[in-house]
Amino acid sequence: MTRLPRVKGQELIGALRKAGFEVIRVKGSHHFLQHPDGRRTVVPAHRGETIGPGLMWKILHDCEMTRNELLELL
Repeated sequence: MTRLPRVKGQELIGALRKAGFEVIRVKGSHHFLQHPDGRRTVVPAHRGETIGPGLMWKILHDCEMTRNELLELL
């Protein structure tokens, strides 16, 4: 299995914004993002914590992105 980058929630949100996603709402530390074509995901932005590999794969699956597409945005 390919390795995913270890990033914090805010870094991932910034990369997804470059891909066209916008934060539609925030509940606590969870940011709900949506793309104009309807794709949605939730990114936890806990201070000082990196996003684990399982959650990262889930977010990429929700966004219909590949690992390489994410690496280009980071």
